[in-house]
Amino acid sequence: MKKILVTLLFLLFGTVANADCNIKSGSINILANDFPALRTLVETAKECKGSADFKVTHSAEHNKIAVPALTANPSEFSVRVAANSSIVPLMNADLIRPMNDLVKKYGKGIQESQLITIDGKVMAVAFMANTQHLYVRTDVLEENGIAIPKTYEEVVAAAEKIRAAGKMKYPYAAAYKAGWNLAEEFVNMYIGHGGEFFKDGGAQPNINNAKGVATLNMLKKLADLSNPDYLTHDSEAIKVEWESGNVAIMTLWASRSGTLLDDEGDAKITAATKLVAPATVGGGNIPAATLWWDGFTLAKNRSDADAEASFRAMAHAASSKEMVAKAADQAVWLVEGFVPGPKSVGVIEAVKMGAKPYPMLPQMGLMHGALGSEIVEFLQGNESAEQALKDVEAAYITKAKEQGFL
Repeated sequence: MKKILVTLLFLLFGTVANADCNIKSGSINILANDFPALRTLVETAKECKGSADFKVTHSAEHNKIAVPALTANPSEFSVRVAANSSIVPLMNADLIRPMNDLVKKYGKGIQESQLITIDGKVMAVAFMANTQHLYVRTDVLEENGIAIPKTYEEVVAAAEKIRAAGKMKYPYAAAYKAGWNLAEEFVNMYIGHGGEFFKDGGAQPNINNAKGVATLNMLKKLADLSNPDYLTHDSEAIKVEWESGNVAIMTLWASRSGTLLDDEGDAKITAATKLVAPATVGGGNIPAATLWWDGFTLAKNRSDADAEASFRAMAHAASSKEMVAKAADQAVWLVEGFVPGPKSVGVIEAVKMGAKPYPMLPQMGLMHGALGSEIVEFLQGNESAEQALKDVEAAYITKAKEQGFL
């Protein structure tokens, strides 16, 4: 955790040739999430494919696909573009390979601070940083005499005022889609309240408490100010709501700002859209948000030739000054030569405010999964916060025992 935070601070506030592209054999098959920065990265990697076969799958379902696909032997993909959370199940199941030898041989353009090293083994190469933060419509706020909110309590008050004025029926939006997205909102809000997910550094759950209840209550207040279909809304859906002029305050990933602020939407909305820092909550002084890195990993169940070809192509992209100059507005790139611009403000402010990285704990994926399914009934008004948290812990404990964490 400390290494990742230092990396982000160094790269965001600090200022080689690209990897060798003379690839003559092997097969490259990439699994990645689907948003503009990752498409740019993969297209840049393709420039370096040489004679190797090259395929890519961009999917919003990448987390569901990854473990089964990499468990096959040979695995379906040679490269898994992963993040803080999604690398953990791959490591737990021993599905990705260390890259120390490939970094030494072909990682000429990669900075040491990009290397995600665990127990001395380079398990991923990071290329971008990400977080969720607030987006606001300055015209709507100014029209209603509302200052830019800095806390979620202020977000609630602002949204209620906008609704009461008859300006918007559902003035707030966040990615509350049941499952991974909803769980991530809980994780952010619980960390903002100062919560710890597990007891005494072990694997015993620790969310059925006052901070957990406060977290759920804040999520419910925000949900009540959102479109009634919020449990089906992912990042893309709330982006559409914003571009349609239905929303004045939104919590969204920094990596989505590129398409949100392009020239294709309503010019008035785009001009009034301002990216600001993530909010705090409950009197806390750190953001109710988590810092993320995205990077590439290599599948273990592929040949050495495929691993080498895949590394060389991905290393080319992950060290490309040309790419980060061309796509500077798509991401906060952790690549030498990146100059942060206005669309990077959310990540930079999160780092300044001391945002915590998403917990890279072996059992965290099980907690995340339990949260995504078990807090839905509370948000729908069908059970108490305490019962929902009790259900989360019970679901987590069952899985944790099955997998040997408890």
